[in-house]
Amino acid sequence: MKKKLWIGAATAAVVAAGTFGAVSANASAPAAAPAVAMKADVANDNLMQTTHLTVEAATEAAQAALDAAKAENQRVSVAVVDRNGNTIVTLRGDGAGPQSYESAAKKAYTAVSWNAPTSELVKRLENAPNLKDIPGTLFLGGGAPVQVKGAPIAGIGVAGAPSGDLDEKFARAGVASLDK
Repeated sequence: MKKKLWIGAATAAVVAAGTFGAVSANASAPAAAPAVAMKADVANDNLMQTTHLTVEAATEAAQAALDAAKAENQRVSVAVVDRNGNTIVTLRGDGAGPQSYESAAKKAYTAVSWNAPTSELVKRLENAPNLKDIPGTLFLGGGAPVQVKGAPIAGIGVAGAPSGDLDEKFARAGVASLDK
């Protein structure tokens, strides 16, 4: 009986060691390369190349807008969004109101969505008042599109100055800084 118990225990130990070794070997083995590599043909008509602002360029543009506002003693927030309306960078100036952060992002989104300064879009509300009901938009002066060859690639929004005209002036300063 002792002999059978000992043989059974030894067999279990060998099986367990083998299983552990196999699992350990699989865990440390490098992953196999994919069987088929995807290759994009640059001549393919189904592909489109787009232009985007880098984080550095977006930050410089936002800082230029913030500096323009600061030069006129205005406390504002600045947002830069990409072509899809995703925020790249937001800067909140010292003393900017709590509402300015979100308003700046919405103005930037609105400007890039319609490829027009938001002050011009406010005028369009007379003929199409339902535009203001589109989620995420804000039809107040202070947003300016960033364009390459006439196509929008980003939007800059500024909020917090006492008028949309000032906000938009600062947003345009951010856009102008990208030409340097």
